[in-house]
Amino acid sequence: MSAITELSQETVRSMAVGAVFTDYAGKISSIDFHRTEDLLITASEDDSIRLYDIANAKLLKTTYHKKHGADRICFTHHPSSILCSSRYNIESTNESLRYLSMYDNRCLRYFKGHKQRVVSLCMSPINDSFMSGSLDHSVRIWDLRVNACQGILRLRGRPTVAYDQQGLVFAVAMEGGAIKLFDSRSYDKGPFDTFLVGGDTAEVCDIKFSNDGRSMVLTTTNNNIYILDAYGGDKRCGFSLEPSPNLTTEATFTPDGQYVVAGSGDGTLHAWYINKPNEVASWNSYIGAVTCLKWAPRRVMFAAASTALTFWIPKSNEEPSNGEATAGE
Repeated sequence: MSAITELSQETVRSMAVGAVFTDYAGKISSIDFHRTEDLLITASEDDSIRLYDIANAKLLKTTYHKKHGADRICFTHHPSSILCSSRYNIESTNESLRYLSMYDNRCLRYFKGHKQRVVSLCMSPINDSFMSGSLDHSVRIWDLRVNACQGILRLRGRPTVAYDQQGLVFAVAMEGGAIKLFDSRSYDKGPFDTFLVGGDTAEVCDIKFSNDGRSMVLTTTNNNIYILDAYGGDKRCGFSLEPSPNLTTEATFTPDGQYVVAGSGDGTLHAWYINKPNEVASWNSYIGAVTCLKWAPRRVMFAAASTALTFWIPKSNEEPSNGEATAGE
């Protein structure tokens, strides 16, 4: 698997399934790549958390979490430590977030505060801060080292959160297409900028910054994808996808920030070149409508998930024409 540089349209078009993991007993609800190690973590409705070596397409470890379940998930800076949100018993235990060690399967800390499910979770790229957005209409800012919440933002509707790649700015998206930008060092002063995605009042499913910090990708519950200028909030381009009942859309930038990949409700995947907006590739996902989609930070590879997990890599000329190599668990 090659390291990332600038991607050509030919490379993007050549992406094909390189590995498939099929033994999940429910939908995969969240995936995350580690920033510096070749690792992927998944959380599933079957209460499992699974750790993969992406360089060798190998499952390293599976743990089950029957009491709390596993919903949203993300790596911390340490490759064997993760954050996971709970699916069950949130109101009775108040234990909506857990800091877990995959090395010895221990819970290192509970973070209490959210009254309903966490639907967005992200780790600061530069320090021990992280953010969570919940269906209780709040965003909470935390520090891995202490149990107590460090800050609360009260919002309208379902909130979605993201840090930029430098960790200096975070974005909070909410109902009505509003995106608020905060200085992560002085968020208590309120947002320094607010954008409106004109004409689309649907709730936001997901928001991400490109690696170069110039763009944001926003997906909504009515299956629209918008690419925004991260500095001025101008809408650079937008795409519409087929709906899928009870599924939210996730889109991902390539590491060079030139392309966006997303899954559609009809079981296809699509890639767009965003500098001169046009679709450069579409594929059959082979796993139905995808619930999760992320491009690896340092690799020419992305992962797509539904009730199975697939790793996509460039198809070499020596491989069979359909480009499918299967590595089941």
